[in-house]
Amino acid sequence: MTRKIYGPFNRVEGDLELEVEITDGVVSKAWVNSPLYRGFEQIMQDKPPMDALIYTPRICGICSVSQSIACANALADAQGIKAESNGQLASNIILACENMADHLTHFYLFFMPDFARDEYQQRSWYADIEPRFRAQIGTATNTMLKARAEFIHITGILAGKWPHTLSIQPGGTTTTASASDKVKLLAILMSFRQFLETQLFADTLENVIQLASENELKLWADSHAQADFSRFLHLADDLELNNSGKIDAHFMSYGAYGFEDQFLFPQGIWTGDSGSITSLNTQLIREDLSHSWMLSQQKPAHPYKGKTLPDPEQLEGYSWCKAPRYDERVIEVGALARQTMSQHPLILDLVKSNQSNVVNRIVARMLELARVIPEMENWCKQIKPNEPFCIQADMPDEAEGQGLVEAARGSLGHWIRIEQGKINNYQIVAPTTWNFSPRDKDNVAGALEQALLGTPVEEHGNKAVLIQHIVRSFDPCMVCTVH
Repeated sequence: MTRKIYGPFNRVEGDLELEVEITDGVVSKAWVNSPLYRGFEQIMQDKPPMDALIYTPRICGICSVSQSIACANALADAQGIKAESNGQLASNIILACENMADHLTHFYLFFMPDFARDEYQQRSWYADIEPRFRAQIGTATNTMLKARAEFIHITGILAGKWPHTLSIQPGGTTTTASASDKVKLLAILMSFRQFLETQLFADTLENVIQLASENELKLWADSHAQADFSRFLHLADDLELNNSGKIDAHFMSYGAYGFEDQFLFPQGIWTGDSGSITSLNTQLIREDLSHSWMLSQQKPAHPYKGKTLPDPEQLEGYSWCKAPRYDERVIEVGALARQTMSQHPLILDLVKSNQSNVVNRIVARMLELARVIPEMENWCKQIKPNEPFCIQADMPDEAEGQGLVEAARGSLGHWIRIEQGKINNYQIVAPTTWNFSPRDKDNVAGALEQALLGTPVEEHGNKAVLIQHIVRSFDPCMVCTVH
């Protein structure tokens, strides 16, 4: 038996460290450590509630819109108000812009460059993959970055700037859209669609959306070999990545892109052992501190009652990340969870046949790109320029509220308690907090810790490229994890 530490990881937002136990050349135990403490939840103490809109977007420079919307939703819940319809549409477009840009960035800049490593020189596909996806200098980089930069202009039009916009408010958005703005937005979306349909998919988005089974996906990949997505599917098949990073997962979604009390991708809980979907009940969420460097609570607590008090001397602690659980279950969140919850036939077929794994997580992100861009076009068309985008309301001196949103990486929740007109408690549970959690009071490992089990790394752990693929398949954002 050998123990080995991996980290820090490149192309991961924030710090990440893994300790693994190796038995007979495979990972037999894993401990995931978020080694950076930031303390945003303490920063929020005793601040005026609306100040949270200034602080929380700065948790992260990649998903700041998600943080803004979760915060705005929590404040709206405390005020008892509902955003204007135009504001809901604008918020959806802004959030979708950030999320889709994240999916694209993850695929081209974070994930695929690992397959251009020298370790794969003997593979038949290497001569095609290496010049296209080599980190920083691959031919895909410049075209992808140009498409992404133009796409992000959507946020400039509707939110003023990105990241850390201040236009997102509890009652909607402060930046309005004129008729000419709608034309600009649709033109940007048309250009981005063209990039996806010529390079990522080499097919229409509508055709990709119609794929309904694993067999159909394989046939599609064979007939669209020039697509970057197909390139991934072929190398993944060669490397049998559908057997890597596997979890018999319980999925969760808070519901994505809400408009008039309906979600594009519904909220719910997917129970892996029964394959059934049940209603979401956020009262069942608890944060366990037993293996965190936090001042211990007597028992796991709901975020409304949770505390974030650092204690680096915690004897059982090995991470600054807490261990969130839903009804005492380990949960995986992200695009795969959302698309399972929305019961897309392709994802249901993939999950049914091979659980959650490296390939399925990537396929779900690519499917979301195909599904969301047409919806963004529809949302733009529904905006009514001459009607209000935001309403104002007074903030109660005593209140509490929760704000739920689906960021690119999964379910993000903000919980605020207001007393005497000030923030008495503010708790945040980020997507990577769910996926990269440490063990809980029952010593049950978190999602990534489970996904790493059985990964071949040789006796001394020197061949760990599969660990990189598994880690990146979750698209971790460690600064959000420890906020």
